[in-house]
Amino acid sequence: MSRALAQLLLKDRVISQPLFDEAEAALKMGRSAIRTLIEKGQLSDTKLLYYLSKKFGLPSINLDKFEIGADIVKLVSTELVRKMQAIPIQANRGTIVMAICDPTYLSEIESLKFQLKSNIECVLTSYAAFDRALSKHYGGASNVGEAFEEFKKEKKEDPDLAVELVQVHNVDSSQKSDDAPVVTVVNSILTESLRQGASDIHVEPYEGRFRVRMRVDGTLKEVMKVPMEMKRAVLARLKIMSRMDIAESRVPQDGRIKLKASGREIDFRVNSLPTLFGEKIVLRLLDKGNLQLDLQKLGFEEDQLQLFKKGIYSANGMVLVTGPTGSGKTTTLYSALSELNQVTDNLSTVEDPVEYNIEGINQVQTHKEIGLTFAAVLRALLRQDPDVVLVGEIRDYETAEVAVQAALTGHLVLSTLHTNDAPSTIVRLMNMGLEPFLVTASVNTIVAQRLVRRLCAKCREVLSYPQDKLLSFGFKEDRLPNLTLYAPKGCKFCNNTGYKGRLAIYEVLEFTTGLKELVLSGATAPEIKRAAVKAGMQSLRASALNKAADGITSIEEAITNTMEG
Repeated sequence: MSRALAQLLLKDRVISQPLFDEAEAALKMGRSAIRTLIEKGQLSDTKLLYYLSKKFGLPSINLDKFEIGADIVKLVSTELVRKMQAIPIQANRGTIVMAICDPTYLSEIESLKFQLKSNIECVLTSYAAFDRALSKHYGGASNVGEAFEEFKKEKKEDPDLAVELVQVHNVDSSQKSDDAPVVTVVNSILTESLRQGASDIHVEPYEGRFRVRMRVDGTLKEVMKVPMEMKRAVLARLKIMSRMDIAESRVPQDGRIKLKASGREIDFRVNSLPTLFGEKIVLRLLDKGNLQLDLQKLGFEEDQLQLFKKGIYSANGMVLVTGPTGSGKTTTLYSALSELNQVTDNLSTVEDPVEYNIEGINQVQTHKEIGLTFAAVLRALLRQDPDVVLVGEIRDYETAEVAVQAALTGHLVLSTLHTNDAPSTIVRLMNMGLEPFLVTASVNTIVAQRLVRRLCAKCREVLSYPQDKLLSFGFKEDRLPNLTLYAPKGCKFCNNTGYKGRLAIYEVLEFTTGLKELVLSGATAPEIKRAAVKAGMQSLRASALNKAADGITSIEEAITNTMEG
């Protein structure tokens, strides 16, 4: 097949006729035509990989950096690997991923699926990396009677293919045009997300276009249109990088990518979803370097912070953080754990998924498929002598019951729920099936929160509102004379959005004896809220208006993200 590839290279003018003749001569001597040209420096291994990836629409990998398990090596015999020039690198749910350097072998490799009783998917790698992998895992080079050692000594692997299929991928935003096109596209998507400070990346196929959107400061915007002919290769590369089954496109899959960029590691939580025109892939950025674990800087006002600290420094009981998905609950809880993380205490978590790894804290990932549910892990953790336990989310009665029992038996329990405000959390727990006396006996503090966009400090501008309008927003009349509000304008620094970054607004409810008596008497959520506000609780709306009055956010952000009250 080496001759078939040489003919293809000649036809597409990658090599000249004299080079083709030289390749032919090498073949007659029993040597590999392409490897001979590479060895003599007449053909660039990296440029060849670029050409083949573009020509055949296959994703490329750096096989040198890919860890192949012994169980994977055993899937295909040495004889077949040498004959087909294909090395197995991954096996997942009935599919084997093979690394090849010569795509003219594809039809022969496809026939392997009958012998192996598995689907076959192929990715490209360089000749040099392929031969090294073959020598490492199968005891010899693939170059029919030739070891290729001289090339390895004289040439160094081109570092330009910066995104590598390993546990940690390296990303270099200053990549050169030598990169395979699919590598360049995927690298540019990932590096642009880091540059813009995105929280999510949406890779979306439609009937006539293939677009990439990013969520920056809570708002989605389109950043790239990828050529339709690259759709399959881009999706395949993302799935391979995140350890998904690239042959399975009928069901959702979850994966994870770890990148190294500018000296720091960033995790991407990846999910694929079958849609009408192909799989949509969403990547959630989990940048530990950007994780704000200082309670002082999250957005708490001073009195709120003191109430929250009072709750988390309690010897036992429950501290609950509520709000919709993406409202920053995890950051608040991790900040609390960071505050409590002392060598004298045993801190454990049960999460789905574990988003950030924090030194000194025992973190457990749930696996519902094997019975490792929140409740099951929590029961096990209570036998591990814990001081503080974080439950990622209370979703059902069983988890709520175990969490309450933990709080009542001398442990501090931190957790989250999905409710609109702090007072309604109490009613939500009782709706799950908990008795009112258990709720009042176990819960110490409830925090509701939202994220609002932070005004760009370089371009914000003063905006005047009529007095009646300000009163309708919720400002007190005695505050109006000295009130200055700002609006977004837009500049180069904030990508013309008028906003740069986000911060949290909070509603902190201290579950006092008076409120507990109200709950035991059967009060509704609105009645509990009125009593809490009367007792001094600052609502989400009031907290947001304070941020607007301080010039931190706009009045539109404050009103849009909170309910009146």
